[in-house]
Amino acid sequence: MILLEPGFCPGFFYLGDQMANIEQSHIMAKFALLAYQDGKEGKKGASKLGFTGHKFIDNDGAQVHVAWNDESVVVAFRGTEPTSFNDVKADLNAWPDKAMVGGRVHNGFQTEVDNVWPEIEKVMKRQTKKKIYVCGHSLGGAMATIAASRMEMSYKIQCLYTFGSPRVGNRTWLKNCKFEHYRFVNNNDLVTRVPPAFMLYKHHGTLVYINHYGNIRKMTSWQRIKDKFRGYMSGLLDGMKDHSMPNYVAATEKAYDD
Repeated sequence: MILLEPGFCPGFFYLGDQMANIEQSHIMAKFALLAYQDGKEGKKGASKLGFTGHKFIDNDGAQVHVAWNDESVVVAFRGTEPTSFNDVKADLNAWPDKAMVGGRVHNGFQTEVDNVWPEIEKVMKRQTKKKIYVCGHSLGGAMATIAASRMEMSYKIQCLYTFGSPRVGNRTWLKNCKFEHYRFVNNNDLVTRVPPAFMLYKHHGTLVYINHYGNIRKMTSWQRIKDKFRGYMSGLLDGMKDHSMPNYVAATEKAYDD
């Protein structure tokens, strides 16, 4: 399957004056889920999505899949594995660190990107004329956001898609990030609320909200508060369940089928 430009796909959702392609969103959600696989399974998954080339990068626990075809490149970062000490350490190391593009970002997230960045650059230098998409879930979403800010210095980023991403950087860093970014948040996903705002971390990108019923909806702040309350009433573990990547895949698939 070839990634399509907005205007060629039958399903869209609207966010103010911005439009995101539902098919692209669904493919990126599949890639963000695929990123949890090893190299062999990742290559198989990328092939099923229409990508003939694949590179699996794994260094000191940080992992990323890069897949490409004749037109597009997808860089998909793996999210947090609770059993991985490096992942837990990266999540907890929230001290702000100077970013490559200016401003400050989460030290742990940036360290994970640093571990795989040289290999990513090697692949990207051979794909410069293609459309570049970046995606990731959880820790992978944070890594994807930092990586996109670096890629933007040398390449044209078509779009970044993140799912259940934590906050990444401060206000100065955000102002230096010009790429298009759709940030999916599923109801009470608890990871999207860390690191805390009092540490001056901010979210980047256009919010795409998934309500308690699994539907992508444009909602006011008050409507989201009420919707989050519905989620809380469904059980104490709602915030953990909402973080599950398969739930994000299901929501984008549902939107595409509507």
